[in-house]
Amino acid sequence: MSPNSRKDELRSQFVGKTLHDVPTPSVVLDLAQIDVNCQRMLETVERLSLSWRPHIKTHKAGPGKLPENTIELTRLQVGDRGAGPVNLVVSTVVEAENVTPLLKEYQGNGRKVNVLYGIPLSPSTVDRLAHVSSELGPGGLSLMIDHPSQLSCVEAIHNKSGNAPLAFMKVDMGYRRAGVIPGTPECLELVDKLASSAEKGHCVFRAIYAHAGHSYETREDWKALDYLAAEFKALEEVAAAVKSRCPGGPLTLSVGATPTTTSLQHPELNGDQGGTGSSALDIVNGYLSKLKSAGYDLEVHAGVYPTLDLQQLATHARDRSLLSASSIGISIMCEVSSLYPRRGPNQTTEALINAGCLALGREPCADMGEEKGRHYSGWGILMPWGMANPVPGPDFPAVHGGWQVGKVSQEHGILRWCGAPSEEIALQYGQRVRIWPNHACVAGAGYDNYLVVDSRREGREDEVVDVWPRWRGW
Repeated sequence: MSPNSRKDELRSQFVGKTLHDVPTPSVVLDLAQIDVNCQRMLETVERLSLSWRPHIKTHKAGPGKLPENTIELTRLQVGDRGAGPVNLVVSTVVEAENVTPLLKEYQGNGRKVNVLYGIPLSPSTVDRLAHVSSELGPGGLSLMIDHPSQLSCVEAIHNKSGNAPLAFMKVDMGYRRAGVIPGTPECLELVDKLASSAEKGHCVFRAIYAHAGHSYETREDWKALDYLAAEFKALEEVAAAVKSRCPGGPLTLSVGATPTTTSLQHPELNGDQGGTGSSALDIVNGYLSKLKSAGYDLEVHAGVYPTLDLQQLATHARDRSLLSASSIGISIMCEVSSLYPRRGPNQTTEALINAGCLALGREPCADMGEEKGRHYSGWGILMPWGMANPVPGPDFPAVHGGWQVGKVSQEHGILRWCGAPSEEIALQYGQRVRIWPNHACVAGAGYDNYLVVDSRREGREDEVVDVWPRWRGW
């Protein structure tokens, strides 16, 4: 079945139905909240004159009919009606392949495009990435490099496609997942090897990249600004080495993870060099001013920010005016399959749902509390959808209550009541519930498509308005 016919069939099957009439478990996106989250980021990067590279791994929303319905959420992320560059980052080759038609559409509209394969390059990807490069033309493909051995694959992609890909040097600024550590011999060697590859015409060495994944462990409002400052500091150090080896020419410094990137929405952040320099806000403002004045192109990237999730809520990357439970645009809908009175703590009820780790994911919110085990440690929290379940408040994850997913196995989940037994909200057999997941990227991976609702449609908030197929595979 072609992507277009698949989408048409799904739309005819689901659009117009309510969430009470569709199979469970299903993953649901609220277009209203996703639109707000995307617009806030577009407005922020424009206000601060930053380049923007959204990561599309979170949704992998698949193709429909060109030009109206292709890769729906990606359009919201890049600003579909804009005229500026469209730069993306992906985590799988299949994402790069499937986003290529949209990028070619934007090219046809006069917009420059580029897709960064955001995983350090491996040999098995060469042929497919070379094809993407051939399709997009010069400047269309970027590659993530953190070891000199990967440069043989860069050369192969150049030779097969006829285009020199752009090379992003991955810098490890503390997350310890991938990248070279600033100031180490390995870092300086990689700068030299990348410069040599560029001199041979195999690539264009034009960017260095950091990802503060450990910013997910912040638990205070705007604390993510500290990690953003650390990203800028690390890249500034490496940039000095790059400039020494490769004087002249533009250099992009790319920073971000959803907590650090969304912290740029701080209302007092303006890129002004002024201030005392003592607070994280002043430090970030100083970096924005200093690095731009030094001629660097400052780029930010983020992935899960359109949907958000409980992990992001736990970070307090922004204050409650910009980040609260109502900001989460993804939920997993499932059903109560059985009830077990008095089986839970303090004689409370436990309930079985037809959604386990394959439907919800099994990635926790990091326990950063001083006393381990006291903070939220579940696998999801029930939305107040058709019921008055308590929502995570300003002290989440330290304070958490109501119905939560306390245990998961493959297809089973166990709801447990967190709170006084006398306040337990009764659940019924067959009742449909919607669950905010811990990590949207992992939860969404278990589904073939998203059911899209729009809570702006008064009286029809639960009606399916669209279906977005997902890309599957690698």
